Amino acid sequence: MSEVEIGRGKRARRAYTLDDIAVVPRRRTRDADEVSTSWQFDAYHLDIPVLSAPMDSVSSPQTAVAIGRLGGVGVLDLEGLWTRYEDPSPQFGEIAELEGRGATRRLQEIYAAPIIPELITARLEWIRAAGVPVAGALSPGRTQDLWKTVVDAGVDLFVIRGTTVSAEHVSGSREPLNLKRFIYELDVPVIVGGAVTYTGALHLMRTGAAGVLAGYGGGAASATRRTVGIAAPMATTIADIAAARRDYLDESGGRYVHVIADGSVSTTGDLVKAIACGADAVMLGTALARAAEAPGSGWHWGQEAHHASLPRGERVRVETAGTLEEILHGPSREAAGRVNFMGALRHAMAANGYTDIKEFQRAELVIAD
Repeated sequence: MSEVEIGRGKRARRAYTLDDIAVVPRRRTRDADEVSTSWQFDAYHLDIPVLSAPMDSVSSPQTAVAIGRLGGVGVLDLEGLWTRYEDPSPQFGEIAELEGRGATRRLQEIYAAPIIPELITARLEWIRAAGVPVAGALSPGRTQDLWKTVVDAGVDLFVIRGTTVSAEHVSGSREPLNLKRFIYELDVPVIVGGAVTYTGALHLMRTGAAGVLAGYGGGAASATRRTVGIAAPMATTIADIAAARRDYLDESGGRYVHVIADGSVSTTGDLVKAIACGADAVMLGTALARAAEAPGSGWHWGQEAHHASLPRGERVRVETAGTLEEILHGPSREAAGRVNFMGALRHAMAANGYTDIKEFQRAELVIAD
């Protein structure tokens, strides 16, 4: 493990972003049509290793259904506009028109409306009626209050997503969420994160989580590094958490926990390299915010952008690159790296002679200085 000296009293570990690395083709190749991008998550066989980020600019009930029909999983933010407003169309329209320095304050005002449990039920039931996997996300702070509403609505995958989530949260003002007890008592698979270290991920795996989110999420809309000085280069993060999965597999006697890369995966090459580093799947935010069907209308933002006391994200313009189907499956006619994620993954796997994602996780990597 390489370390560098920052000064006489402090050393730092060298870590790598996805831009820092590249996949090295092997001597053997195969036909791209013979490559499978499918994966098995708990009881669900999914055609593509993609979950949508639970961000209002990305996931609506309609896009969750569309992503499900395209082979992935659409994850709805159960603390977003769809659970605060019966018809959030005016709010989405206003957010798209916000200008200048007052945009953050107005976002905070819009998201100050209370969450309505009946709307959580209605949105999830609507997705379920379409016959696709139903996935919803809550922050750790809201999970204790709203989890029963979510489970009673018939969610298939429960996502607990925060900037940093640990199995040992300490609070002197309120009882923290006991993840191990919560997951044990729940009858649906839980994905939890973000985690960015080997030890933190290993502790989350020991709670019984079916999947761990590797990274802080946010991507282009996140300003966590600039705001609070925290960052986690994704190539190293994914590799560390994949190592925790391997060791937990031995420790638990064979229980496999999925690693889902969440953050800094905005191009087709990022997805390829995230899986080559050890991820089973990726959570796409910016890439899907560029879809013609995305509710953000070419704008992208997450919960960090409207945090009540410390906004550490932005509403950013991402433009439109194509339809959801074109972004995930092609065809790609322009915008290299932004369209046809699965086509890029199949070609990268074929160039290495691998037939499935599990094999591709063993791909050889180089530092691409």
